[in-house]
Amino acid sequence: METTAGDFNRGSGRLKGAAREAAQEATGTAREEVQNLISDVEDLIDRVGEAADPEVRRLRSKVATAVETTKKSIADSADQIQRQAREAFAVGDRYVRNQPWEAIGIAALAGIAVGYLVSRR
Repeated sequence: METTAGDFNRGSGRLKGAAREAAQEATGTAREEVQNLISDVEDLIDRVGEAADPEVRRLRSKVATAVETTKKSIADSADQIQRQAREAFAVGDRYVRNQPWEAIGIAALAGIAVGYLVSRR
């Protein structure tokens, strides 16, 4: 059976799609958990309300500021991670296109290693 460049492109596309879906799922789960935490903290801040004690007001203000800073930091980090992931996929794709036989050899060795580890169980 002869392998063509089209076969590599289709395989590469499926691999990219699967990796992208896994990354999006992990990111979505983490984002959801952080959003839940932030929501709980904001709810707590609202319940504390405007207390008469100046120390409580100061602490409430400090926590509210920390929540806003955290939201901004998470958004910035998510953008940076997405850019890095795109760059990593592009580098991997270029490597496979420029050195297909080396990529096949690496994939074969990885398959043998995984097969060996699975068979030991």
